[in-house]
Amino acid sequence: MDLTPTPSQTVGPYLHLGLTDARSISRIAKDGAKGERLWLTFRVLDGDGVLVPDALIELWQADSEGNYAPQESSADSTAFIGFGRLATADDGSCTFETIRPGCVPGPGETVQAPHINVSILGRGLLKRLSTRVYFAGEPANAADPVLTLVPENRRATLLAQPDPARTSNWIFHVHLRGEGETVFFDV
Repeated sequence: MDLTPTPSQTVGPYLHLGLTDARSISRIAKDGAKGERLWLTFRVLDGDGVLVPDALIELWQADSEGNYAPQESSADSTAFIGFGRLATADDGSCTFETIRPGCVPGPGETVQAPHINVSILGRGLLKRLSTRVYFAGEPANAADPVLTLVPENRRATLLAQPDPARTSNWIFHVHLRGEGETVFFDV
């Protein structure tokens, strides 16, 4: 019995048909959301280092106080939705407008560093890829219970870097395979 997937069993470049355009969400934090406003640009690269123009990125994150779901009574609840979805453009990138998340509770008595949960879908991927974006230079990274599980020489693949050309912008490269492959988690 051959268990090799056939072309009909792989995800094609069909994400744009139902999940992007009208259902795209690039603004996770609108005007009035509490916290440090930032723009996070993703660049998705394949195993050969070529930019991927038809990937789909979904984000889930906590607000600036470390809460995933805004409280119903909060005035901030309509300004911060905590979820975003964008397809990469022809240049393999997409940009979300959001706020820097706060620390969230971790397992036991631990605290997780500010991070954003990420899913990547795309052509040739049979399952979504799950990873996290942490922020370079964040002091809480050193004690994050998830980040410290990652071998030290691979942790940099989970760090967004500040964009030297634009204040409040961060860049995160997703390497699907090969040299510098991003760490992906089984969830």
